Amino acid sequence: MGFGIRTLWAIIVAVVAAVVVFLSAGPGPAIITLVGGIAAALVASEGVKTDEDDEDVGEEDGAALSPLLTEALDAIVEPVLLIDEGRVILANRAARTLLGAHIVGEDARIAIRHPAAAERLLATGPVEPEQPISLVGLGSLDHRWDMRVADVTNGQRVVHLIDQTAHDAAERMRVDFVANASHELRTPLASILGFIETLGDEAGDDPEIRARFLKVMFDEARRMQRLVEDLISLSRIEADKYRQPAQPTDLAELVEDVWEEFLDSGAPRAKDIACDLAEDLAPVAGDRAQLSQMLHNLIGNAMKYGRADTPIRVTLGRDGDMLRLSVADRGEGIAAGHIPRLTERFYRVDSGRSRSIGGTGLGLAIVKHIVERHRGRLDIASEVGVGTTVTVRLPPLKTSTKSLSEAVVTKEQ
Repeated sequence: MGFGIRTLWAIIVAVVAAVVVFLSAGPGPAIITLVGGIAAALVASEGVKTDEDDEDVGEEDGAALSPLLTEALDAIVEPVLLIDEGRVILANRAARTLLGAHIVGEDARIAIRHPAAAERLLATGPVEPEQPISLVGLGSLDHRWDMRVADVTNGQRVVHLIDQTAHDAAERMRVDFVANASHELRTPLASILGFIETLGDEAGDDPEIRARFLKVMFDEARRMQRLVEDLISLSRIEADKYRQPAQPTDLAELVEDVWEEFLDSGAPRAKDIACDLAEDLAPVAGDRAQLSQMLHNLIGNAMKYGRADTPIRVTLGRDGDMLRLSVADRGEGIAAGHIPRLTERFYRVDSGRSRSIGGTGLGLAIVKHIVERHRGRLDIASEVGVGTTVTVRLPPLKTSTKSLSEAVVTKEQ
């Protein structure tokens, strides 16, 4: 068997070993096993020499297999680096994108500029790949990575960076869900239990009192139902935060559909909605269901907090390279000190009023997360005694090839 064939068999064995490790221990150790095995095979291919013919084959094979290692590493979606004597000798495409193309040849401590990484990267003696190091802020402030380091042949080390940002976000989401639910559900639940206890006594014999208590209990139960639905909705949106929608969505058509839904619902203030929609707008890359929910929340808030018999203006047009959607009401307005906190979960300017009109305190938080997922921008402007305008700017899917003249179609009821 020729020398080149032996090297190929060594790589095949490394791949099989990586598959076994993946099935038993997960992707992190499996990638390290794969990279280490291939690296060891390449080192062996360069170091073993037999007769002159084998030597010639080895030189040709080494030249062919070194690019093979680079291509194999580039196929791995997570950052992987190979370090020799404290310097980066190889980095895959994901690592170069995260840390910069200049890292090859640099000191590992400079390539991965993080205090927690330096000690592990240059540690003397064997390292334990099963004990990852958490790196917060690598690449961007809100990202967290697990760094695994493993020894391979001839003192070289494999560094594998695993993005844990989405996992951490999901974990925080679960913790927040429990905390928020327990806080917000406690009051209506205590109210319902109190009324049930009262109805079990003599008060339950009075039809008028019984009817009044049952109405309060029904309203509190509906409030809990809305709260749970909003929390579930927010959790789903956060879970999709890092997946940008790709479905073409006609925002003008969606605004009209939502407007028709409000009119068909028979809501008292639906007749106050007035829509000004520009023509020939490019579609947005959007999740139609989430954008519909965003519109329902914004228009619903304007209906709740605007003064009766005053217009609720929904306008859609261009703003430079973006699409600009605004919902304006004429109401009491919001003091400037409250505006930065309006998108926080359960933050209310007037808790009593918000609860009395059915608010859960999650509407604008949901809107904010939907806008963020669509790579847009949310702005809130308000003047006390005048009203509030909420503006959403979203990037179009592509530049419209139609006329750039902005003919406005005004629809009012």
